Parts: sequence; C-alpha cells; structure tokens
Amino acid sequence: MTEKKQKTSGSAAGVAMMRAIETQKPEGSRICDDPYAHALIQGGFTYALLKWMIGSGLYDRLAPGAVSFVVGRERYIDDFLKSCLSEGLDQVVLLGAGYDTRAYRIPGIEKTHVFEIDQSATQEDKLKRLEKVIHPIPANVTFLPMDFNTQSLAERLKSAGYNEQDKTLFIWQGVTYFLTMAGVENTLAFIASHSGPGSALIFDYFYNEILRDPHRKEVQAMRRTARAFGEDYTFGIDRGQVEPFLTQRGFREVTDMTMEALKPLYFIGPNANRAINNSIAIATARVDKDRVSG
Repeated sequence: MTEKKQKTSGSAAGVAMMRAIETQKPEGSRICDDPYAHALIQGGFTYALLKWMIGSGLYDRLAPGAVSFVVGRERYIDDFLKSCLSEGLDQVVLLGAGYDTRAYRIPGIEKTHVFEIDQSATQEDKLKRLEKVIHPIPANVTFLPMDFNTQSLAERLKSAGYNEQDKTLFIWQGVTYFLTMAGVENTLAFIASHSGPGSALIFDYFYNEILRDPHRKEVQAMRRTARAFGEDYTFGIDRGQVEPFLTQRGFREVTDMTMEALKPLYFIGPNANRAINNSIAIATARVDKDRVSG
C-alpha cells in the first residue's frame, strides 16, 4: 500500500502525453492545445512509441476512440471553464488534478483561486517539472496533496482557504471511474453542500453497461493499461441516467454530453474520420441551492 502511494499516476502521465502529441499538430488539425503538456512528461522511448502508435493508427485499433475522447474531453472542459469564467467565477477546484495545466493557460483563470488536489507523488513531480517552464508559480494557485481514502475533502480545502460561499467550478476529469460508489457519493455531497450559489461541476464517466460487458475490446484494453499502473475501472452510471443520478444528489441543469454530440463540435474537417469512443460521456451540472438548503 505504501509503495503504491509513492508512485506517480501512470494514467495521468499518459493523458498528458496525448495532449502533448495533439498540440504538436498544425493549428487547424488539433482538437486541444496545451503548450505546457510536453514539459510535464517524460520524453524518450515511451513518448516516441506512443506518438508512433497514435500516428500509425495502431493505438486506435487497440483502443478505438480512446485518443479522441482524451483530446475531445480536454477541449470540452476548456470551453466549459471559459464559459463559467465569462459568467463570473471565484474559485476553481481541480479534483485529481494530475498534470492538468488549465490554471496556467486559460485566460481569466488568474482572477480566481485555483485549488489543485491530488495524491502527493504526482503533485510533487508535476511541481518539479512545472517550475522549469513557469516561475514563479502563480500566487492564485494552491496545491493540496491529499489521500482521498483517508483524508476529508472538506477539511483539506478549508485549511487551504477555500470559501464555501464563493461561486466555484469543480473539474473532476479522469477520476470517477477509478473510485468506489462511496467515494463518488461523498464528493458529490461535499460539492452540493459546500459551494456558493451558481457553482458548477463537470466530470466524465463510463456507462455501467460498458464496464460490465466482457466483450468490449476497447474497454478491456483500457482495463489492462489501468491495471499496469495499479488502477482499475470500478464506477459507472447507467446510460441515460446521469440526470436523475445528479438531481437526486442536489444538482440541476444537468447536461449529458456524449461523444456523438461532441463530434459536430470538434471532429470536423481534417478530424472528421477520427474514431469515436461511445463508452464514455461528460456531465455538467449546477448546484441546486434550493434543494440542498431545503
């Protein structure tokens, strides 16, 4: 158990590599743009191999649509964050931040208080790499190492200056499927009860029926990769049920963004023929203060 805690997140590193590879494409061909991603990853053979696998189409044959989901999710969350910032936002909380760089590349986020929450090993590695390209680290960013199994999100945020009366956006990218139902429930309960009016949440999730289907090759490939990093896919939501799932837990204005729905937004022109993964979706919602207070 101790050895596992000391390791950086392999899945987070893999996602950062995919962002770095996508960013190297010509401006008119890339889905997402992260100028800091390459600085946060290890180069060498692993990066070169992944770039070749993606460029040759081999990765899509092994895990159809996985790369498109990663870059499409990045872009959609970027756009949602920009929309929230344009409406006025006080705080941004990155739950399981990994190698996320939104605090340093999204215009307007510097006016908010950003909390990056993750396990200590990944966070320490990220800071070490980040300081080589961004120095000093912006004063509005607070790094919070946390063990989600043993520490309270409420206590950690409160100790770091989080204001539960402020309008906050919670970004929960690439995390829910690695959690237990209890872990998801506890996090949603905190967000619903300890954030200000107008606060919002965005997260991605697997469909339950996909996770339970032993014949889905792309899911089995993703499971093998996750297990190699000491992780596993455990949580999902039934297809078409994310709205009642969230409304029952204190949220409103739920949007369920499928990959098919993302296709006409981003996967057009030179990206029109990219494989799409229909196993995963992205949900957004607002905190229903009337329901929570009632």
